[in-house]
Amino acid sequence: MVSLDNRTFFSLGELNGAIQELLVELNGRTMRHVGKSRRELFEGLDRPALRPLPLKDYELAIWKKATVGIDYHVAYRKHHYSVPYTLIGQKVFVRATERTVEVFHKHQRMASHARVSKQGGYTTVPEHMPPAHQHYAQWTPERFLRWGEKIGPRTRDLVHAVLSSRRHPQQAYGTSMGILQLARRYGEERLEAAAIRALAAQLFTYKGVKNILEAGLDRLPLEEPTVTTLERHAYIRGASYYGRGGEFSCCENH
Repeated sequence: MVSLDNRTFFSLGELNGAIQELLVELNGRTMRHVGKSRRELFEGLDRPALRPLPLKDYELAIWKKATVGIDYHVAYRKHHYSVPYTLIGQKVFVRATERTVEVFHKHQRMASHARVSKQGGYTTVPEHMPPAHQHYAQWTPERFLRWGEKIGPRTRDLVHAVLSSRRHPQQAYGTSMGILQLARRYGEERLEAAAIRALAAQLFTYKGVKNILEAGLDRLPLEEPTVTTLERHAYIRGASYYGRGGEFSCCENH
């Protein structure tokens, strides 16, 4: 066998070519302890066991444990992804890749979402919602706010505050619907006045607003200054939170 000793090479390609020639010779040489060459062993043992390479490139995945919150979502990198509501309180595993976020429970995949890089929002599949929430699957915060605006600016502010008072806005859809429908019974003018009092007292429940109207408190003057701007309330999220293209998403396709 020709050695590389005392040979001079002027490029990496020239060196690799010389090594390749020696490898052909080395692999074809019979090994005394087995009576076969490396090439013969490869053809007889290794090649038959080879399988085609995967069609897709290997994708790095990160696994983490999580507990499903009361809003039937789990968080990954500060974005929240829904799972079936029956898993509330259960321990699950989250598998995240560059493109997807999957949730597993007892070795079964329970949810799969396109990964969202923006932090602080929600990605929710309607089928994951409790039946009470599924009723509002076609609704959005913007739709409730537009309805409130038609009644009056303070009613819109109240709906905004109700939606902002919950960790997940969908949990406030029933309350928002109930408050807005009070206009049918008491009139838009009275609901607008009740909204002013509810905002001043920070009453963000259907029952609270209904009690104001039933007791006729909306007809009485307020002792304290009324609410005039959303900015005076630290508990209310900025208007951009509900804007088109904002962080909240009621389902994957929206």
